[in-house]
Amino acid sequence: MKNMGHRPNRSLKSYLGIALRGVCMGSADVVPGVSGGTMALITGIYEELILSIRSFDARALRLLMGFRIKELLAYVRWPFLCALLMGILLAIFSLSRAITYLLVNEPVFLWSFFFGLVLASVYTVGRRVSQWHWRTLLGAVGAALGAYFLVGLAPVEMPHSPPYIFCSAVVAICAMILPGISGSFVLVLLGQYAYILNAVNTRDLFVIGLFGAGAVVGLMAFARVLGWFLQRYHDLTIALLTGLMLGSLRKIWPWKEMIETMVNRRGKEVPLVQVNALPEAWTGEAIGALGLALFGLVLVLVLERLAKAK
Repeated sequence: MKNMGHRPNRSLKSYLGIALRGVCMGSADVVPGVSGGTMALITGIYEELILSIRSFDARALRLLMGFRIKELLAYVRWPFLCALLMGILLAIFSLSRAITYLLVNEPVFLWSFFFGLVLASVYTVGRRVSQWHWRTLLGAVGAALGAYFLVGLAPVEMPHSPPYIFCSAVVAICAMILPGISGSFVLVLLGQYAYILNAVNTRDLFVIGLFGAGAVVGLMAFARVLGWFLQRYHDLTIALLTGLMLGSLRKIWPWKEMIETMVNRRGKEVPLVQVNALPEAWTGEAIGALGLALFGLVLVLVLERLAKAK
């Protein structure tokens, strides 16, 4: 990873590109099963994201407490984070309704597109390991198995009290910056996804602010742990992240068969246990889903090629 004190000089066009990457991350974070961290890896900003979050450290706090604002702004990587956050928030607030609609009405097409994205990402991110050996391979396999079983867990019904919302945000934000582990899916497991998404759609500022506070706390703490591993065990960490994405493909397989349902506290029947299935026949839906998956796969490969060319 790069030096903490070095902050690259960028043009306005470059920051607009970072904001666009934030839109990709925000769009992915809304979908339970897809990780914004995966999008950060795909678009080539993952390590800078972790490094930028880590720049808000003890020295930054001392500068703030001493009202040395000019030095603080020169030290922390706020331009990168502000541009990225603007893109993420733009996607969450503008696309949450559309993605909710697609999840309910066109789930096969939505999952197919993201399945292609993540499948290609497994290949492109895995290539960043400089040398595969037994340790990195074992780490990738272990992470894949862990993610495979995690995404197969059934959601639970939990309260929506302020402390629980705060703690859910702390846990979910850690997952959001881990490629392959969806923060939205973690919220589903914790019984908070629909509640938080509704708060975004209805502009419930108290719930949004409470969730945001928990997210900030979790992000600051976890970024330091992840950054430490990336600095000292880069190849092993990337191998683990690759395995997480591979295992998460179980969750975003487009075709599901309902095994068990449950009635939530609002009296609505919701899925409890689903298993992956094959399409019944090569219908127009199956062909369209395959086309979207291939489009997502090719899109990632093209983005990687463009990033390398740049």
